[in-house]
Amino acid sequence: MVYYQKMTPEGYKQIEDEIARLKKDRPRRIKILQQARSMGDLSENTEYTEAKRDLGHLQSRLRYLGKQLKYAEVIKTKDDGKVDLGKVAVLKFEDDDETEEYKIVGRMEANLSENKVSFDSPLGSAIMKKEAGTTVIVEAPAGSYQVKIVEVK
Repeated sequence: MVYYQKMTPEGYKQIEDEIARLKKDRPRRIKILQQARSMGDLSENTEYTEAKRDLGHLQSRLRYLGKQLKYAEVIKTKDDGKVDLGKVAVLKFEDDDETEEYKIVGRMEANLSENKVSFDSPLGSAIMKKEAGTTVIVEAPAGSYQVKIVEVK
């Protein structure tokens, strides 16, 4: 059974951009490796070891990102008023007067510092498929709390 990774079109594009950037950088890394190799004895050549490791990391990252795209399921948002992948939920947490906006994204795209939460995180799964005006209880590892969905964009 093949497991497809859900992601937004923006997340898919970010991976494509990173692959392009890494492919562009690969010739430079190969050149560094060739220069380090020409320095002689490879057993005590730190530059060679580091260049080889760096190129290996780049190649590994390219393979990983390639698989992410291969098994990506790009989700199109529907204008149905419900919280879903690719949409922004305006939330009001209990005991807080302010609202916060969170974009619902796939696992690979999640980044709390950018207010992007994964659809299968405790918060994401609690609000998925719910409409504005709904109050939900989020079961998080540190304890449960209430969140009201103020708006879905």
